[in-house]
Order: sequence, then structure tokens, then C-alpha cells
Amino acid sequence: MQKTVKLYDKPIYDGCGQVTLECYIHTPSPELTKKPRPAMLVFPGGGYAFVSAREGESIASIYFAEGYNCFVLTYITGEKAAKNKPLIDAAAAIAHIRKNAEEYQIDPNRLGVIGFSAGGHLAGYIATSWHLPFLSDVLGEKNELFKPNAAILSYPVISGLDSPHVGSFDNLLGKERTEEETRSASLETLVSEKTCPCFIWHTAEDDVVPVRNSLIFAEALTKYNIPYELHIFPKGKHGIARANWETTPDWSSGEYNRPYVARWARWSVKWLENLFFGGDF
Repeated sequence: MQKTVKLYDKPIYDGCGQVTLECYIHTPSPELTKKPRPAMLVFPGGGYAFVSAREGESIASIYFAEGYNCFVLTYITGEKAAKNKPLIDAAAAIAHIRKNAEEYQIDPNRLGVIGFSAGGHLAGYIATSWHLPFLSDVLGEKNELFKPNAAILSYPVISGLDSPHVGSFDNLLGKERTEEETRSASLETLVSEKTCPCFIWHTAEDDVVPVRNSLIFAEALTKYNIPYELHIFPKGKHGIARANWETTPDWSSGEYNRPYVARWARWSVKWLENLFFGGDF
């Protein structure tokens, strides 16, 4: 089953009617297990200026093939995203999936999120900030509904203070943001004992979002003893996505098709398998 859901049924903020959730649900069969499936929620990148098609359905298909029921969030971007609207969208999406766990045939305690670039920031943002009171106030739900059980951060934007991707923070917070506002959305300052386990991957030659973003986030996770796995590949441009032919744009010279980097996908699946179902790392 595939369907598109409008995430909001009331005007939470200006422009929220544009926010949608694409759902990819396995068809039930008496030949298949009746157990609820794990769920994966995808946040494509795009610098909070747009939502990249290269990091949406093609990513969901990785986890769908592994038995997950999957969801791709088209969150608010551009000028209307300012003042943390995408974080509200991420929380609302997780709450929606959990509240409809029976319909979506998923285990609400095995719900992961994955994001790329600015979408990686969004995955890390909800992983570190699901408990913030303002989310409950805005959405009228208990904060526990917003917490992902795992987060996969792919070449993520992390910090507005150290090696920042300025455009992402301009769109998320506005160009006239204060230093305190920037700090409040810099993920390395938000990690706490409430942060979920994380899988992080990046490329050392990324010249758009420097690899230091992932390194300082891993350092923060270490400080709080949050379980994580980190991979830094030596080669690969920013926006490499699956790193295979499917997500290599026609206009490129093939530099986005890197089998060595493409291993991140199966490694993340194995990591989730150990985390959700037990096993030996």
C-alpha cells in the first residue's frame, strides 16, 4: 500500500498544509509473519530550502526491502520554515505514525529516523530535542510520542557555531537570528542522556557540510555515553545519497556512484537489526 497523508488537520502554523507524509506499507498476507514491522521515517535534505527527491523514496526502498514499513516526510522549507517549523513537523510525523501503529502494522517501539544533510540535522534535532515542552504545547501531545528509537544521520548539518552550513541555519532560524538562537539549534549543544542511539556517516572530502560536523556530534554523544556508530569515508561529494547509480544525477560525471561508500546502507541495516532485535555488535 502506498498513500499520501496530509500531516495536519488544523492550522498549526502558516503553511503547514503543505506538509505531507508518503507511506509505504507492506501488503499483509497469510504467508507472511503477523508480527508488527519496524518503521523508518525519512527526512530528505535540501538545506531547509527544498526537499530533495534523491533522498526520499530511494532511501525508503532500502529499509522497505528489509521488512520495514517506511515513511517519507515532506516538511516545511524556505521562508516559512523559520523558527524551527521543521522540528514541529518531525515530531508530528513520529506522533502520527505511533498513534496509527495498528493501521500501519508497525511496532511503535521500533521506529527509526534517517536524514541527509539538512534532513540529517532534522533527524538529529528530533533525536536530541523530542522532550522540549514547546513541542507538546504546539501539538497537544505527550512528548514521549515524539522520541525516535534510533537515528541515522547522513552527512548531517550539525552546528551553526563550528564549521556551519550557514544556508541551512538561515532557512531554519532566519537570517536575523541571534547567537543564542543559533546555539539552540546546534546539535552538539543539545545532546543529553535523553538522546537516542545514532548511526552517523560522512565523507572526508565533503566541501559543503564539513566532516567536522559529524565528528563534534560524535564527541558530544561520547560525553553522555549515548551508543553510536560512526563511519567516515575518504571520498565522496556532498549529497551522495545511496552512492549508487539510482541516485547519481544525469548531469554528474558519475562521481556520485561510489560502491565503496554505498556500504553505509547495509551497515545501517545491520546496526538497526542489532539495536531493535538484539545481537552482537
